[in-house]
Amino acid sequence: MTEIRNPEIELQQFRLRVLIAAIMVVLVFSGLMVRFFWLQVFQHEKYAAAAEENRISILPIPPDRGIITDRKGVVLARNYSAYTLELTPSKIKDLETTVDALSALVEITPKDRKRFKKLLEDSRRFESVPIRSRLSDEEVARFIANRFRFPGVEVQAKLFRQYPMAESASHVIGYIGRISQKDAEIIEQREDAANYIGTKYIGKEGIEKRYQQELLGTTGFEEVEVSAAGRAIRTLSRTPAQAGKNLILSIDIELQRRVENWYGQRRGAFVAIEPATGDVLAFVSKPSYDPNLFVDGIDLENWKELNESPDKPLINRPLTGLYPPGSTYKPFMALAALETGKRTAEQAIYDPGHFYFGNHKFRDDKAGGHGMVDMYKSIVQSCDTYYYLLANEMGVDMIHDFMKPFGFGQLTGIDLEGEKRGLLPSQQWKRQAFKKPEQKKWIPGETISLGIGQGYNAFTILQLAHATATLANNGVVMKPHLVKAIEDPRTGKREFTVRGESYRIALKQENIEAIKRALVGVNKEGTSARAFLGAEYVAAGKTGTSQLFQIKQGETYNAARVHERLRDHALYMAFAPADNPRIAIAMIVENGGFGAAAAAPIARKAFDYYLLGKLPTGEEKEDEKIETEQDNSLPAEPNPFEMRPEGEQTTSAEISSLSKVARTHSQPGIKAAASSIQKALTQRLKSTRLATSRNKNA
Repeated sequence: MTEIRNPEIELQQFRLRVLIAAIMVVLVFSGLMVRFFWLQVFQHEKYAAAAEENRISILPIPPDRGIITDRKGVVLARNYSAYTLELTPSKIKDLETTVDALSALVEITPKDRKRFKKLLEDSRRFESVPIRSRLSDEEVARFIANRFRFPGVEVQAKLFRQYPMAESASHVIGYIGRISQKDAEIIEQREDAANYIGTKYIGKEGIEKRYQQELLGTTGFEEVEVSAAGRAIRTLSRTPAQAGKNLILSIDIELQRRVENWYGQRRGAFVAIEPATGDVLAFVSKPSYDPNLFVDGIDLENWKELNESPDKPLINRPLTGLYPPGSTYKPFMALAALETGKRTAEQAIYDPGHFYFGNHKFRDDKAGGHGMVDMYKSIVQSCDTYYYLLANEMGVDMIHDFMKPFGFGQLTGIDLEGEKRGLLPSQQWKRQAFKKPEQKKWIPGETISLGIGQGYNAFTILQLAHATATLANNGVVMKPHLVKAIEDPRTGKREFTVRGESYRIALKQENIEAIKRALVGVNKEGTSARAFLGAEYVAAGKTGTSQLFQIKQGETYNAARVHERLRDHALYMAFAPADNPRIAIAMIVENGGFGAAAAAPIARKAFDYYLLGKLPTGEEKEDEKIETEQDNSLPAEPNPFEMRPEGEQTTSAEISSLSKVARTHSQPGIKAAASSIQKALTQRLKSTRLATSRNKNA
């Protein structure tokens, strides 16, 4: 069959198809053009930013932590730089295999592995975790030569915290530690959370914790151009970090160290305050601990030893230890009697050696009693009966109201966290403290023991030192503080933490002088006369003995028959010179027995050193010891990657360690790596010198 074709129809169909195709092409390209226009114009900023994020990485620059010094400029906490080997878990397939392979290049001990596992638990997977700190230059070079084998493993040059005085003043300074998961959650809720980006350490105890914000500084940022593989190519811009502020403590570290040595192996607390300013000159808690153990994470053995020790070295005794003040309370009771009119200085009572209240016999420390006793004699000879009678006449609430302004049973507000309030009893306190109705009522017999610093009385040694300083300062209350000033490292400007008195206690000067005369008498003819024999100054003081358990009626205390940890505490409070006090102290020797024998001799040594610069025989070279330990506490080798304050640059001497490795090492890979680092640092040094020269010419 022959097909009949119509050319005109076919031509029309063809033209129609072409037109439709042309329209489709136009529509498609129009859509593309609209899309391109939308992306290039309306979405330009969005995708430009995304592109920049792929090309540019923002890196935080952690600030240098502030330095802590004592009142004379002796460094108590400082920074030094060292290499650290860090692993990022999210970038490593098999951690155990990687660590085993790294141990062939870098020494990794079982302790390092244990600490690494502990840090892993407290960190996030995308955060780098150190497995070794303080790498040598040779170890760094060895790793760099094999770096390609270990994705997710980096060597970082970082600042480390060091406490040159080790155990000395550790309860004051405290320590820093890695930011835990709990710390991170707290930081996230803070307004300044962004300032912690790149920071991995935070103050955990002491001044390091209390002044965390001042010590931290301000984080800087660096814009770095990176390759597709994430390697840094060049730095585009840099906002330098601002170092944290320095802290100048009121502590005299030389006095602190010597008091700690004079305690020896005995337990106790010692606080020295400058009455006119509130400066804490010494803050001793014995035994102590080495804060350097905590910086990189304390190992299990050391933690177990510290935590399970019966001596409790981690307890801050001056701040949290609560003790009955014993006879050191009597001068304040005597002052209360004068101010309230319950006694005059000349009024005397007869002491038969005991005081009966109801069926209970309160015994004096001296069998047969002291005879006729006035206020002066009651303090000098520490007559208990005098204060049994006085407490009974005053009553618990009158005692409470007088003692409260002196700081007994109150927070002093010292710049450390965790201070305990103690217990200054009153009828209201007892009603609130106990649940049973029969326990809420104050029993009159409970007042008697308060007069000699026993009973419910429980105060910190800090509170006793604060009260002593207030008495020495004639009732002018100065807030005790450990940080004397905060210093800006860039300008050197100092801001003092305490500028004036807190308040004044309304006391009659003649009453104060009567108490001071009696306290001087204690050191001249009383219980501590032997300790202060031949002193070149006039000191005022009062010994005290604090019982740990109640002796039964008719029994006599015998220290030899009592376990060492159940023996009486030895206390002492004092200030000197008596007419113009420069130092006031309160101290306790736990289970030391009598204050005159165990505590007063230490106070005498402290006064001799602080006021006269005199040392006991055999301690003349203590100053040299302090300086030597400071000088030898840091690594001798300079670190080429040391992080320095702004303005300080790498020197040629600091390149020598890597240069030596490059020249002498037998392994070609290590030689090449060390040589490469050396060349980079040398170029940096040349650039720095050229820039310096240009600045001078300009």
